[in-house]
Amino acid sequence: MTKTFAVIGDPIDHSLSPNIHNAAFNALGMDCTYIAYRVPRGELKEGIESLRQIKISGFNVTIPHKIEMMKYLDESSEECKIIGAVNTVTNENDKLVGYNTDMDGFLEPIKKRDIAIKDEDVLLLGAGGAARAIVAGFAKEKAHKITIANRTKERGQELAKFAASLGVESNAMSLDEAGQNAGKYKFIVNATSVGLKNEPSPISTNAINSQSVVYDIIYMPMNTDFITQSKKNLATVIYGYEMLLGQACLAFEIWHKVKAPYDVMRKVLLGGF
Repeated sequence: MTKTFAVIGDPIDHSLSPNIHNAAFNALGMDCTYIAYRVPRGELKEGIESLRQIKISGFNVTIPHKIEMMKYLDESSEECKIIGAVNTVTNENDKLVGYNTDMDGFLEPIKKRDIAIKDEDVLLLGAGGAARAIVAGFAKEKAHKITIANRTKERGQELAKFAASLGVESNAMSLDEAGQNAGKYKFIVNATSVGLKNEPSPISTNAINSQSVVYDIIYMPMNTDFITQSKKNLATVIYGYEMLLGQACLAFEIWHKVKAPYDVMRKVLLGGF
């Protein structure tokens, strides 16, 4: 009996997840398949009903459903509750259990490089859904301080409050100020969508230097302007595809209880570019 997995969201046709997971199934000889399933905004309830009907074994949740999906879960992990969003669901005998692999998926490439987070300062650009998971990750790893730079100051301040509630010193500033002060932070993370369409970096990169760790969670294009400029300044760079891969491996392990074939998945993902 083939087990079916999926990713739901809208738009979904650009998703690289089916390729990554199907390659992993092939490599491990598993009788499973993974599909992309478009569920338009406002139709999540019906979308989940149809997934239940085909006895889906598990699914990933992407934009715009990560927050709304919370209310259709029978159970959720600690990470889900803290972040208030879900991106991985298992279906155990018609019981939907939610997980959030954004946080650990984000941390994974930092840990792979043995870069310490404890007591370091973080500059985070953006205050959307992904940013909450990133704040939770830095809080878990005991960062010293997180500064949120966002286009709308109110959202930045809200996220700073969330960081404070997790026990991390935090503040908010404008993107202009962030550019001027970027050299004072060890980690500079882009969690905005600026760069998706090859736009210039969301902040000035002039202050970024060889001590900076620059992480862009956008994975397509791989070399955003933010990454390209930061490389010129000899910063350590972490690519968005590494977070995507970290998340995919964690979801795979939640569903199948076996170690994900990282190298196979990485090869297929990079082939997709």
